[in-house]
Amino acid sequence: MIILGKLKTQIKANYSSNLFFLKMPVQSLRKKHLSELIITKAKNLGFFDCGISKAEHLPIEEAKMESWLQNDCNGEMSYLERNRDKRYNPQKLVENANSVITVLYNYFPKKQLDYTDNYKISKYAYGTDYHFVIKEKLRILLDFIVAKEKVNNARVFVDSAPVLDRAWAKRSGLGFIGKNTLLINKKGGSFFFIGHIILDIELNYNEQKDPKSYCGNCTSCIDACPTNAIKTNFVDARSCLSYLTIEYNNDLPLNQKESFQDWIFGCDICQDVCPWNRFSTPHNEPLFDPSQDLLDMKMANWNKLNKIQFNSLFKGSAVARTRYKGLKRNIDFLK
Repeated sequence: MIILGKLKTQIKANYSSNLFFLKMPVQSLRKKHLSELIITKAKNLGFFDCGISKAEHLPIEEAKMESWLQNDCNGEMSYLERNRDKRYNPQKLVENANSVITVLYNYFPKKQLDYTDNYKISKYAYGTDYHFVIKEKLRILLDFIVAKEKVNNARVFVDSAPVLDRAWAKRSGLGFIGKNTLLINKKGGSFFFIGHIILDIELNYNEQKDPKSYCGNCTSCIDACPTNAIKTNFVDARSCLSYLTIEYNNDLPLNQKESFQDWIFGCDICQDVCPWNRFSTPHNEPLFDPSQDLLDMKMANWNKLNKIQFNSLFKGSAVARTRYKGLKRNIDFLK
């Protein structure tokens, strides 16, 4: 009798579920099905996760960004002051935009550089420049979508256009913003690149417009930052080692030399100490693996680095952004 009762309950549940889908408009079913296919395809392409949100103006994020800019926290990054209307509203980036597809791509390395008698570079720059790798995968994902649905306007974005990457990742349910202002995924931590496809078709949205922060009372990132760049709910780029070693073009501050802790390109300190990164797992992208030449580098090698060696070591790498002159400045500063 118990088994029969369970069977009746299951039949009733299945009937209710089927009745629900029968009542759904055909267009809604189509959007739901296509959205599920997109997320599945994204994961098959190697993305850690994928979320979809409605393309619309972001007034809360705009207010925060404008306040940050007004306080000159962007330092010399003047490009952040341009195209502000597009940054806050994707419909000004892509005509008739309806949806923002956001993806995460893991870059936590299998093997980290040995920092004994060595300088340090950020993990995201170990291998091939992520812009190339992720854009190619996003183009494949877009081709997949176009093959299934008519798309008139669409663009792929990977950290090279006025898009609020973390805001869209948070909105699409991929994580929350930590006290270090980075996106933190509860299943995988924060060692992720973020990419987007903004397009004009309507999809099913899994939005979280104001997700809870799960930092709690933890202040590990704030306490560990050697330059006190992490403030309450924002980072002052002018003090951040990533900014100073990559974006800043003038002489480095001699009074902060000890604070650099041998970082010559970027900084991972606030991520390395974050408890959520105990969930980080090694990536499966061979292009992100460091070359043997990079693994073999020691402080003495860096100190003698010439332009030819730089070009060979960092061809197609994100480190090329700082150019030889910039990296040499950082090395000489720490000698």
